[in-house]
Amino acid sequence: MQHKVLILDFGSQFTQLIARRVRELNIYSEIHPYNSKKFNVSDYKAVILSGSPHSVRGEEAPNPDLSEIKGKIPLLGVCYGAQYLAHNYGGEVGASNTREYGRAHLTHLDTSETLFAGINEGSQVWMSHSDTILSLPSNYKMIASTEDVTNAAYKIEGEDTFAIQFHPEVYHSTDGAQLLENFLVKIAGLNQEWTPDSFVETTVAALKEKVGNDKVVLGLSGGVDSTVAAVLLNKAIGENLYCIFVNNGLLRKDEFESVLKQYEGMGLNVKGVDAADRFLKELAGESDPEGKRKIIGRVFIEVFDDESHLLEDVKFLAQGTIYPDVIESVSATGGPSATIKSHHNVGGLPDFMKLKVVEPLRMIFKDEVRRVGKSMGIDAELLGRHPFPGPGLGIRILGDITAEKVRMLQEVDAIFINGLKKWGLYNDVWQAGAMLLPVNSVGVMGDERTYEKCVALRAVESVDGMTADWVDLPYKFLQETSNKIINNVKGVNRVVYDISSKPPATIEWE
Repeated sequence: MQHKVLILDFGSQFTQLIARRVRELNIYSEIHPYNSKKFNVSDYKAVILSGSPHSVRGEEAPNPDLSEIKGKIPLLGVCYGAQYLAHNYGGEVGASNTREYGRAHLTHLDTSETLFAGINEGSQVWMSHSDTILSLPSNYKMIASTEDVTNAAYKIEGEDTFAIQFHPEVYHSTDGAQLLENFLVKIAGLNQEWTPDSFVETTVAALKEKVGNDKVVLGLSGGVDSTVAAVLLNKAIGENLYCIFVNNGLLRKDEFESVLKQYEGMGLNVKGVDAADRFLKELAGESDPEGKRKIIGRVFIEVFDDESHLLEDVKFLAQGTIYPDVIESVSATGGPSATIKSHHNVGGLPDFMKLKVVEPLRMIFKDEVRRVGKSMGIDAELLGRHPFPGPGLGIRILGDITAEKVRMLQEVDAIFINGLKKWGLYNDVWQAGAMLLPVNSVGVMGDERTYEKCVALRAVESVDGMTADWVDLPYKFLQETSNKIINNVKGVNRVVYDISSKPPATIEWE
């Protein structure tokens, strides 16, 4: 039986990292807002309380009900979680004299505690908090300190409850993975059986149970997520899966034809639908980023509704939604929305469309999707494709969208992506693309003044898209690419390179 870990989220920027670190131990984890009603505690073998930007002393501090968890299920409190377990059960938490942020080293380490098995005195950890635990309740035992934090870690006597004031999930905590493994495997007794093969097996079984003999329509994009979702569904329901690849007029150059050819021989039932004119007509005059996303999402739904009516008895719409899409589209704390941006494939369907949604990849990250695809034998070149946004070039053309702007950006994008491949740089980049900016700038071509468009090139390295750093591409490559773009794409006379990381920027500009 696959064991699961519940991570209760209090809004920390590091919560997703906890989930990733747990999964790297081949243990399945799920994140839920601390006040969510969408989970059953009895389904989990261990619980982790995340950090939070809130203070436990604040009026709006998250206040979880732990009556079914504390003392009954192995529990690890991290940062805010540690402060909450102290503050709400008889201890005292107060403001630190100085903000405790950055590297620290463990002292007074109780190495007899299983939590610290294989971890030595002086181990580096990462602190990020402005409150500190001043005193512990009577049945709590301090098991580690740092130079500035007396109660850096503690356990509750008679319970498998532990708490740490530092963040084991971040890279700077050098023994963080060991600590998490100690808690989850040695203390909580979880098995480490969550692998790509096990995911395929359990997901295919779940899809068979959910879908039965009903028909499913799936929108293919040519990317990794929708392809892996299609192969999983094909394993589960075979000929009852109907795949549709829509040309929304915002794809890369020649992508509609090349993607359809790509799927030949994969055993998938794929139909190409050219709806470019329909999308561009609906987008005419719209320049607001959220407005464009919503139009593209709506027209996608309308196209699928039209196509599904051409099939008999279709009951489900399948989507390649992955975990970062869900996380970015839902408030982390379950309260008023703090959504970063809308994702076109998150949020359900309108009432008029009588299809239920099935999302085989909803709870896994991009790199996990690739590993699942590899375990099913999907071609490595396809799995290595850079992510491409669902709204396509629609959110890479800043301002309103026209057919001419799409043509221009397609040419720029093709030069950039083909250049990365030619220089052997493509696989060193997680995602790359070009943005058409809504500004003209003065230039000189053949002794004549020009007043034309500027494009921004963007290339980032990442693991799952939650955070990203810009890639330091060779100057000679950028020089060659810029020259090719300006010489070959009519209407462009200036090229810039985006050196922003995520955060504070997002990967896409809109």
